[in-house]
Amino acid sequence: MTELGAEDGKILTLARGARLRAHVPHTGVAEGAAVRDTDGRTYAAATVENSDPGLTTSALRAAIAAAASSGARSFEAAVVVTESLVSDADLALLREFGVGTPLLVAGPDGELRERRHS
Repeated sequence: MTELGAEDGKILTLARGARLRAHVPHTGVAEGAAVRDTDGRTYAAATVENSDPGLTTSALRAAIAAAASSGARSFEAAVVVTESLVSDADLALLREFGVGTPLLVAGPDGELRERRHS
C-alpha cells in the first residue's frame, strides 16, 4: 500500500487508540474507527457490543453518530481498524453522508490493508 498523508495518519492513530477501548465481552472482536469531517474535525469510536447482536454498535457507526451529533454532515475520510471486513451496512451509513468518501481499512497493527470509497 502507498504511504498515508499526515491527516490520514492522524485518524488512523485515533482509530487504533479507540479500538483499545472497545467493549466486546461476547465475541472479543474489537474495532476502532475515526472520521474526519469537511471542517477538519475528527471523531473516533470503538465497538460497543451487546449480548443481542442487533444492538451492537460498530466502531464506524459510533464514529459517524458522534460526528453527526456534533453537526457534521459530510466527511473527508474514514478509517476502520479491524481484523475482519467492513460490513455493507456500515458502508451504506457512510454513503448517507456522501458517496465516494475515502475509507481506509487497517489491521490492528496499523498496516493499511485496503482503500475504498463509500
